[in-house]
Amino acid sequence: MSSCDYDSSCLPDLLPLYYRRLFPFSQYYRWLSYGGVTKNYFQNREFSFTLKDDIYVRYQSFSNQSELEKEMQKMNPYKIDIGAVYSHRPSQHNTVKSGTFQALEKELVFDIDMTDYDDVRTCCSAADICSSCWTLMTIAVRILDRALREDFGFQHLLWVYSGRRGIHCWVCDEAARKLSVAGRSAVAEYLSLVKGGEETLKKVQLSDPLHPFIRESLAVVEHYFIQYALMGQDILGNSKTTDKVLNLWYSLTMLVLHVREDLQSFFQSEKNPVKRWKKISGLVQQQRVTSRKGCQYIDKEIMLQYCYPRLDVNVSKGVNHLLKSPFSVHPKTGRISVPIDLEELDKFDPFAVPTISLICEELDKPRTGEEEEVVEEEKKENEIEAAERRKIRDYKRTSLAKYVKLFDRFLDGMARARKGEILRKSDLQKEF
Repeated sequence: MSSCDYDSSCLPDLLPLYYRRLFPFSQYYRWLSYGGVTKNYFQNREFSFTLKDDIYVRYQSFSNQSELEKEMQKMNPYKIDIGAVYSHRPSQHNTVKSGTFQALEKELVFDIDMTDYDDVRTCCSAADICSSCWTLMTIAVRILDRALREDFGFQHLLWVYSGRRGIHCWVCDEAARKLSVAGRSAVAEYLSLVKGGEETLKKVQLSDPLHPFIRESLAVVEHYFIQYALMGQDILGNSKTTDKVLNLWYSLTMLVLHVREDLQSFFQSEKNPVKRWKKISGLVQQQRVTSRKGCQYIDKEIMLQYCYPRLDVNVSKGVNHLLKSPFSVHPKTGRISVPIDLEELDKFDPFAVPTISLICEELDKPRTGEEEEVVEEEKKENEIEAAERRKIRDYKRTSLAKYVKLFDRFLDGMARARKGEILRKSDLQKEF
């Protein structure tokens, strides 16, 4: 099989190898146990597996890493979803008294799906993506990451590519995990600007003065707008897309007839989309003093409507809502759901993310002389320990290695923060 090809019919043969030799179980357990923050924290976590033929198995739970590992290698799930930490073990939810089985904690999560941008994308639609519209995901990460860190004070944000057409964010701070439904809803609503269905013409409504969060978000959008929206998506380049922008503007402003005629005349002679946008912006600025209330930011509202992140707020609000797990395999594309490096965000290419077929193929490559010597040494050592070391080294021989390393870096940051918090509390106790 070619490294660049993926055949979904081969997935049943590839998954056993992936879960046996490549899935980062050690880091995965380290993440979801949070340093043993409370008794039974990991044991009370819900997992759900989607098996072959769309068989869906909810309320899975495991005592430790070994049990999780064995069950995943036995069931070979096509998809893994992570749920909440419950009051009781999810696998025993049918045995506890009615009403006592409750979701207690879960990471604050965000799900941004490219299909929600179909009304403003000109290059792709539905599940299709390309390098042009992927810029929308880059903008979403930039805006949301800044707001979650600076406006809410969260530190431990794990950004993950979904494997096909979107991104997920796991906010892992203790304060985020303990948020109530009301608290999650408040954060989600604060971050939501684009509202309304297909029938809604204007989906962004700004008021004066602009909130600092809006100004910060606009700074990000403005950085990408010309290259992405005007050049890449060509929203002012043909009559259909241009009419869509102008109709949005016309319906919300009090342009006198001669101004409209002047604009139409300008557009007939000037085809450059950047100059067309400058003409619109200039007219908006002229109208700001005289236009009716609610129309003074129409150019900014258009920019946000075309570029601002579109959140599935229901995913964020519910404590018991499930979300696709990092390092799950997307059955249709074969791509692994991998962490995203924010330091290289503008260079992230979803099409370059390794597929399960690629990393399994990479395992078949001949070992180097140094690797062969280590294997021979392991044959003389404890069999279980040697197998665990081989597994760790196996993913290091594949394209998955850099993403597991990124995950390790994220986990190290959380561990340092936990240690710092313990020391801080210890110092406070000494003072009193």
